[in-house]
Amino acid sequence: MQPINRRSFLRNSVIAGAAIALYPEWLPAALPDSDLVVARNGSPADMVRQAVAALGGMNQFVKKGQTVLLKPNIGWDRLPEQAANTNPEAVAEVVRLCLEAGASKVRVLDRTCNEPRRCYMRSGIEAAARKAGAEVRHIVESRFEEVAIVKGELVKSWPIYKDAIDSDVIINMPIAKDHNISRVTLGFKNMMGLLGGDRGALHAKFMTKIVDINMALKPTLTIIDAYRTLMRNGPTGGSLADVAEKKTIIVSADRVAADAYAMKLFDINPAEVEYLRIAETRGLGHLDLKRVKIKEINISA
Repeated sequence: MQPINRRSFLRNSVIAGAAIALYPEWLPAALPDSDLVVARNGSPADMVRQAVAALGGMNQFVKKGQTVLLKPNIGWDRLPEQAANTNPEAVAEVVRLCLEAGASKVRVLDRTCNEPRRCYMRSGIEAAARKAGAEVRHIVESRFEEVAIVKGELVKSWPIYKDAIDSDVIINMPIAKDHNISRVTLGFKNMMGLLGGDRGALHAKFMTKIVDINMALKPTLTIIDAYRTLMRNGPTGGSLADVAEKKTIIVSADRVAADAYAMKLFDINPAEVEYLRIAETRGLGHLDLKRVKIKEINISA
């Protein structure tokens, strides 16, 4: 995954140009409509299971024998009730669904902001994921590899965790919460937990850089946990007064649509969010939710 040299680039460009001239159908087509499921008013596990089933089942995304990297937010030394990390019950259910679909291995990890062992323990994710059958890993600095981001505008390469490079499937599982830099943190921002290096350097011109990073990290499925949402004082939180129980799970293979829909939980117009506009122009998904087939499930009904 190293950058190609100029001679290789020119040779490949000539070949690609000739191929497109002969086969114009190889040109990128408009993005097809996508699907998104929203489950409400159930337990975290029930909402995850029913939302994924409504999207066609986990075997649509995970095939027998594949390795899965499940990336929740485990960044903070906080309890589940404080809504700074992904809900552990929801994480465990995704692990079970992947194994039921035939995954050979499900790994769960995050590069934390607070002390890793406390984050993994107090979030409840380590115990819940292991009990469900996952391999829970702590980050080892030597396992980051520099990866070229060929289509990056401002970020041309970055160290990415080897497990993300090697896995067959990445499932992105952020918690929806307030953030003091990006207003909210959802799927695109959650991918930063797979990055090495000085992540603070990404904060300048963040809206472009976060899309650049997501050009290299391509989750097969995004599952947004909004069972409890941190409405203020994110991303760390701490006070239960800042937490609202939304009892919502959002699932889609379209990561732009998933983030766009989740913006509504914070009364934010997704069309006003710069990184989503950039991501749509780069073909990463739909910002216009009219292009998305949305199914809503009310579990308590």
